[in-house]
Amino acid sequence: MRQLFVLRHAKSSWDDPKLEDFDRPLAPRGLKTAPRMGRELSRRGWVPDLALVSPALRTRDTWRLAAQELARHVPAEFAEELYEATAAAILARVREAKATSLIVIGHNPGLQNFVLRLAGAGSDAGAFKKIEAKFPTAALARFTVDEGWANLEFGGARLTDFVRPKDLG
Repeated sequence: MRQLFVLRHAKSSWDDPKLEDFDRPLAPRGLKTAPRMGRELSRRGWVPDLALVSPALRTRDTWRLAAQELARHVPAEFAEELYEATAAAILARVREAKATSLIVIGHNPGLQNFVLRLAGAGSDAGAFKKIEAKFPTAALARFTVDEGWANLEFGGARLTDFVRPKDLG
């Protein structure tokens, strides 16, 4: 069985209106929640084998801060196609993965759409409803997948968990 984790980048800053979207840093809240989510991944034993990360500054920083809290080093691939990606583009990139356990760090609205479309039979209905309502910054969805990544289709994974920073107390 494979595991797929989908993490939305932590809260970003809009303080400098001159910055391009790609170059926006994390806000103070994001600097706190990214490592918290990394600690939660580690606490639950959910340490992926590979990270696929959008190359935008806020996603790179989210991953860097979360990864520092993991029980072991996890290699990262910074994938241009994940920046402002559609659900279909995210699925295409996941299908290319060569790891048993994978985390994708990206952006809304594509990330939320990807998660909702990926959830199939046996998914946690409560988690699905929460994601449908909102996939907030630094939130994490966890899926289990029976098939290899290359064969993954929308509706082909079980959504098992959804963790938001506010759920951690």
